Amino acid sequence: MKSFVAWVLLLFVSSLASAQEITYRKHIRPLWEDKCERCHGSSAPYLGTFEENKKEYEKDDKGPRMDSYADLIFFIGWPDTGAIMRRLDDGKNKKDGVPGNMYKRLGKNEEERQANLKLFKQWVGEDAWIMKKPNEITKEELMRIKTPY
Repeated sequence: MKSFVAWVLLLFVSSLASAQEITYRKHIRPLWEDKCERCHGSSAPYLGTFEENKKEYEKDDKGPRMDSYADLIFFIGWPDTGAIMRRLDDGKNKKDGVPGNMYKRLGKNEEERQANLKLFKQWVGEDAWIMKKPNEITKEELMRIKTPY
């Protein structure tokens, strides 16, 4: 009986630990600062300006600005739906299996990249990690996005 109680207690504690909510402030922001800020920080242009001079900004190692929660959500939910997912994905969610162009920046090795990708997926919502573009996504799919602050 004691071993059964211990097993149930262990199961309960481990489920609490794995159910920890991933938030922007506690998990994503520090990861973003470490891996993304150099190219997508406050010195980067907003998307419209970036698109007008894309080649020039890319030469300077600059991508569109994502230095706030609101700016980052722009590339997840709306209006550039799924951009983060398409760029950070490891290729396992795509027919061609090719990783997104920013996947390699998620870490120094595959283990670190996978761990950081997992954080992003948990934050967005496993069911919301969709490669679709704005004109392809349904309202129901859009509503799955979690991204807690």
